[in-house]
Amino acid sequence: MAASVTGYGTGGLVLATLLWPPLAQAGAPERARSATRTTAIERALTGGLVTLRSPGSLMVRVATSNFIMGSTADETLEAAATCAREPLTEHCDASSFRDELPQHSVKLRSFWLDRAEVTAGDYDRCAARGRCAPRQLSGGARRFATEAWPVTLVTAREAAAYCRARGARLPSEAEFERAARGTSGRVYPWGNFYNGHLANHGRGGVDETDARDGYAELAPVGSFPDGATPDGFLDLAGNAAEWTSDKYSTRYDLGPEPNAQDLVVRGGSYESSAAYLRGAARTPHDPDERSPLVGFRCARSFDIDDDAPSPPSPAGGKP
Repeated sequence: MAASVTGYGTGGLVLATLLWPPLAQAGAPERARSATRTTAIERALTGGLVTLRSPGSLMVRVATSNFIMGSTADETLEAAATCAREPLTEHCDASSFRDELPQHSVKLRSFWLDRAEVTAGDYDRCAARGRCAPRQLSGGARRFATEAWPVTLVTAREAAAYCRARGARLPSEAEFERAARGTSGRVYPWGNFYNGHLANHGRGGVDETDARDGYAELAPVGSFPDGATPDGFLDLAGNAAEWTSDKYSTRYDLGPEPNAQDLVVRGGSYESSAAYLRGAARTPHDPDERSPLVGFRCARSFDIDDDAPSPPSPAGGKP
């Protein structure tokens, strides 16, 4: 992306000569394209520069904060009740969500987190440049090469390598939950009540996909802008579940078992029902398994010398 920008603030007006690729990472593609449609008068007044609102940085900074992580016993019962409303409910009870216990206070230093999931197009371009491992797509898996979809079918190691190529890393489990729930402890990224139109979700049934949200499988990144968090993070619930860097533990206060291998996956996928789209929901996953349900986004620790509102290169760029 080449750009010459003058202005202040992510949401403020700027003057820019901007070459903006049709990538869903920065938000809804239509917003980015419509921003470049100018009248002859505007072109005359600006001398050829385009007046537009900034489409937003690739990463969003989360301030240093304390937040409550995990669930109370009552909240796990509410999650089980939500799960039990699905067609197949025999697996729904309080024990299904006991790994969210105990609820505890966490202090996180400021960090950057990708606004949206890494797309297949961006990952495959990294692989074409020899900086990431090529994905192994054959047979029916070739459909997951769709450029605007979140990248899936990558191991945790491959996802971490992509992030390193950007000068970043996989987020911790706590960072993901802080982004999804905020400091107010929202149940879902968008608020406290479930809305099936705000995420690419599934259901508890023989067929776990649910096309009522408009997509039977993956959706282009950023397809549900109304499901964004107040900070502007997209797809923190549904579409592709996401790798974190933490080993899975059945209890937060005990830490991972000595021989723990699984990593924590967060956010739920296009096969996840409402209870598993909650910001507190957590799932173990084999880090070496390539799944069409699991993708990722990158994080970066905040450096006091960083200039707001967007992170310095290379973390804000593409590998």
